[in-house]
Amino acid sequence: MSLSTLKREQIKQDLKNDTFDVVIIGGGITGAGIALDATQRGMKVALVEMQDFAQGTSSRSTKLVHGGLRYLKQLQVGVVAETGRERAIVYENGPHVTTPERMLLPMHKGGSMGKFTTSIGLAMYDRLAGVKKSERKTMLNAKETLAKEPLVKKSGLKGGGSYVEYRTDDARLTIEVMKRAAEKGATVINHTKSVHFTYDSNEKVNGIHAEDQISGETYPIKAKKVINASGPWVDEVRSGDYARNNKQLRLTKGVHIVIDQSKFPLGQAVYFDTEKDGRMIFAIPREGKAYVGTTDTFYDNDKTSPLATQEDRDYLIDAINYMFPDVNVADEDIESSWAGVRPLILEEGKDPSEISRKDEVWEGKSGLLTIAGGKLTGYRHMALEIVDLLSKRLKSEYGLKFDKCATKHLPISGGDVGGSANFDQFIDKKVEDAKAYQIDDATARHFATKYGSNVEELFKITQTAQYQESGLPLDIYTELIYSIQNEMVHRPTDFFIRRTGKLYFKIDDVLNYKDQVIDVMAELLGYTDIQKDLFTKELQTAIDEAQTGNNQPAVKE
Repeated sequence: MSLSTLKREQIKQDLKNDTFDVVIIGGGITGAGIALDATQRGMKVALVEMQDFAQGTSSRSTKLVHGGLRYLKQLQVGVVAETGRERAIVYENGPHVTTPERMLLPMHKGGSMGKFTTSIGLAMYDRLAGVKKSERKTMLNAKETLAKEPLVKKSGLKGGGSYVEYRTDDARLTIEVMKRAAEKGATVINHTKSVHFTYDSNEKVNGIHAEDQISGETYPIKAKKVINASGPWVDEVRSGDYARNNKQLRLTKGVHIVIDQSKFPLGQAVYFDTEKDGRMIFAIPREGKAYVGTTDTFYDNDKTSPLATQEDRDYLIDAINYMFPDVNVADEDIESSWAGVRPLILEEGKDPSEISRKDEVWEGKSGLLTIAGGKLTGYRHMALEIVDLLSKRLKSEYGLKFDKCATKHLPISGGDVGGSANFDQFIDKKVEDAKAYQIDDATARHFATKYGSNVEELFKITQTAQYQESGLPLDIYTELIYSIQNEMVHRPTDFFIRRTGKLYFKIDDVLNYKDQVIDVMAELLGYTDIQKDLFTKELQTAIDEAQTGNNQPAVKE
């Protein structure tokens, strides 16, 4: 079934009436990956997400599918090898949401990586990650480094390394994986919270009680197994189960800021040392903007809304001005920002510095399966790991047999474009096709690049769009209708933050068109006056948080 907001009641009926092989709690990239893998193997799958899909960590990352060069520094060779290889798979299965991006690693006197160690490190990285020839590292002298990015600090510059990372739209990657799972038969819903587990007579988990966060309705969902993939909320969800273990999460917060390229004319993605603490951060050009991050601080406050503090903003502004001294950016140049939390696994008795980025699977006495930790890049491999275990348990406990994992070469929704090698050709053809719909080349190219093989759906919507008097530009109206009909958008923040990324990268569109978008949504989705007022305020809060520094303490007072 398509992820249509207009079919929400029907989806709820299916959740109430069916018995599932597994119900997944959490609609970030991990939950979406599990839903796709399990469905592809023939399992009957349900998934609930208490907020919007990707609203937690999965829309608040550095937006890179990267192999984890910094893990090489920590000698986590296994992590680098696995995530590096996965990058290429993620790219091939969805070239419309992931793009190779050359990264420049400048080296300065006194920096954390010298020429020799950088060269060796990048060569090892290429080898471990199985990087194809055209994307392998090249070492540059100081002159060549400046030719790549003239804004880099000239004083003490020794040279640089150039290697490839993959840029992505994390929230759109999540939604495209989720859509493919739904297309394969998964029953999926957002804004629905798992409030407690249900058990059979042997004290084994056999489902959940869910609460619709829009209507307040509660209902049971029956399943043979339950997987907890709720990211930062893993511990809260587990606390509802009688069986616990000694492992728990430790959250760290990462912040990114966005500056217009008229103020920070970055032409090349750069990965560089900060002056203050020698941490490595990224500066990446995107859609006429440059975004910079991330910070890394312990966090123990409201998980649903981690905020960028003034301290975070100052840290990143100082980092920019240190590495790009001619730019001279200031706090008022920040157009937007976002903050996210990383759920890392901490074992009792271990020091915080020993916190792993590796994912782990836990199995409770009750049969509850939990997965935590991990990285965006490794989502498919994480799913494979836990669904293998799920398949084993369904076989031993219920005699059910399922196929092996088959997601390695499975395009995500929109990814049926003939692989990365054919993607440019695919876009050109679609731009040509769009002429029949009287769509201009720039809009057609934007739609085809962003939505891949789903683009025809958007072309069709443009035909009715021209008769609407919404006051919205054609592209925004079309994307809005598409996301309601196919991506379960229910609130204006769902649309402006996670389906389009406009709050971060085109905040002017949000400021100029928010009222018109809310009016169209209110009419289509039947908002009550109270809901309309609530969602309007929610969007305004999100705008304020993106535009200004906050004094949110790291620990709940």
